[in-house]
Amino acid sequence: MNFTRIATLAAAATMLSGVALADDSISEFRIGILGGENASDRLRSNECLVEKTEAVLGVETKLFAPADYNGVIEGLLGGNLDMAWLGASAYAKVYLTDPTAVEPVLTKINADGSFGYHSIGFARVDSGITSLDDMKGKKFGFGDPNSTSGYLIPSIEIPAAGYTMQSGDHFGEVVFTGGHEQTIVAVQNGDIDAGVSWADGLGNWEDGYNSGAFRKAADAGLVDMTQLVEIWRSKVIPEGPIVVRKDLPADVKIKMVAMLASLPSMDPECAYGFMAGEIKAIAPISHADYEVIVAARQAKSN
Repeated sequence: MNFTRIATLAAAATMLSGVALADDSISEFRIGILGGENASDRLRSNECLVEKTEAVLGVETKLFAPADYNGVIEGLLGGNLDMAWLGASAYAKVYLTDPTAVEPVLTKINADGSFGYHSIGFARVDSGITSLDDMKGKKFGFGDPNSTSGYLIPSIEIPAAGYTMQSGDHFGEVVFTGGHEQTIVAVQNGDIDAGVSWADGLGNWEDGYNSGAFRKAADAGLVDMTQLVEIWRSKVIPEGPIVVRKDLPADVKIKMVAMLASLPSMDPECAYGFMAGEIKAIAPISHADYEVIVAARQAKSN
């Protein structure tokens, strides 16, 4: 990642901060928040972006937290949202539907400087489940059909390991829970035998790792990670992009990219909430970084 460019963007944001720079070509700025937590928690985690965006752009800023991933995807495709942090698979769906709708501009960089995360299968410790073999006849939960870690990557890698994703084959039942938080809570409560969610895989399991859905759930007191056990882990997945509507005015994009890139240094607490835990930076990204995921998504749809 180009950390010199990040520093330049952060410096630009510092100069812009606190100065209302209204753009006559837009009257408001709309940020979509992908599913994964309940709506109130998602809105609270991202509320700090409202004040910062309004200060930089000088227009009213609104947050939208649809019930599922598709709500954000359709909002971007319909031009009803201006920005969102997407998973790689959700971005692939937007791109494959309309390659002119959005452009990826930034992404999360982990505390160790790596760019990526894992889909992680997990179960309750007291279930006795420690591997996918132990899931024979059991109920397996996945978050959302448009989730990268919550479905796309497991649906490729788990069958490659010899386990079909059809209910009644190896797994007794394969279900969608609605999101990452829902999956974690469903396993915690014993509603499903195991599920998959996402994490950077860094730091301590008992903390929910450094960043990701487990960390958010642990921070919120929704789960005791010591009561859960990891049973499967995917290969590294490219971290999803922050995208902006492609036809936004250029100066709006520049101001937003600069502000967001500055978050880890200028407001670590805001960055922690927005990026689901501890991170090193928010760095530039491009479509080329997601071509593999786009190809995987396209192959699944054929």
